[in-house]
Amino acid sequence: MYEAIIKPVRPFTGVKLTGDSPGQTTSWPPPGPADRATAAAITDAIRALLEVLDDDQRRRISYPADAPQWQTWLNTHPNIVRQGVILEELSGSQRDRVLSLMEASLSKRGFQQARDIMRINGYLVELTGRDEDFGEWPYFLTVFGVPGEGASWGWQLDGHHLNLNVVVADGRVVTTPAFMGSEPTTLTSGPLAGTTVLRAEHEAGLRFMRSLDAEQQAVAISRPSIRTADLPSELTHLINGRTQAGPFTDSLEMAHEGVLGSDLDGRQRRALKDAISTYLHWSPPTNAAVREALVNEHLDQTSVTWMGDVTDRGPFYYRILSPVVLIEFDHHAGTVFDNPDPSWHHIHTLVRTPRGGDYGVDLIRRHHEQYDHSDGGHRLWT
Repeated sequence: MYEAIIKPVRPFTGVKLTGDSPGQTTSWPPPGPADRATAAAITDAIRALLEVLDDDQRRRISYPADAPQWQTWLNTHPNIVRQGVILEELSGSQRDRVLSLMEASLSKRGFQQARDIMRINGYLVELTGRDEDFGEWPYFLTVFGVPGEGASWGWQLDGHHLNLNVVVADGRVVTTPAFMGSEPTTLTSGPLAGTTVLRAEHEAGLRFMRSLDAEQQAVAISRPSIRTADLPSELTHLINGRTQAGPFTDSLEMAHEGVLGSDLDGRQRRALKDAISTYLHWSPPTNAAVREALVNEHLDQTSVTWMGDVTDRGPFYYRILSPVVLIEFDHHAGTVFDNPDPSWHHIHTLVRTPRGGDYGVDLIRRHHEQYDHSDGGHRLWT
């Protein structure tokens, strides 16, 4: 099954919208003081971590800024195509520095959700006895480039149901591609009783769909059910499910489907913006605010497509696509548990930045168009 998604890394073009001009990118505003403060905090956090690693760990965690390993993240529990240092081998104090790095790079809610995903993955060992597959700490950390003032660099956390990519470039922070998932999504007993993840993302999609009238819903819904028996085989992949922009799809081309923002009234547009913001606010407030402004500029060119039910507890999938953000939400069949149909208990979510925005590529290219790096300065992409 893994052969279906693990592919050779190709030259990066980024998620492209059908009809885009070649090389079309997004106009990011220049960073302000708050943006630069966030970037500086992330840089300070990674330097603090590197200080407490030994020479061998620093060697294994460090990759060139333009290494193709950026593009080999994978949200499965078998640890294949991984690199860097696994958190399991770190001491408690070293792990604390990793968590501080995550905290500096995410919003309060984003960090809490990521941390809870890791804890739920750890609880799966108690439920299944499979410590070779699951755990709180089998996540791999990699640093690309050399953190520092004026440098373009980034870090990646790669593991089951949690894949984070953070880039610092010219005082701005980019936090895509980002994947968060969990099975289960709510724990009602045991040491983590009361823990719930991805509920906001679930409910935001439903609220938007329920804001549409019957005619609009008919346009948005491409399939009324995602139960396994109701889907073609290409939409029932054990890892991808309905998701189109998962791992190894960094050069994907996508077309708009479903209902367009230009066809929504004011209340529906607010519901759509709220749904998008739920994901943007995984990132630090300064980053989220910039991206929300870009989303607002392109709301008319934003589409939403849906599969599944909107009225009961049935599973569903939705995709939000705009020139500046791509979001996917998918209920999955059981992997840890034995339910053959997708359910609310297993969720995958994904955020990307189209038009070369993932991994900060468009920002870094713009930097290298403006500044001379013939002296061999660090870069992520040529």
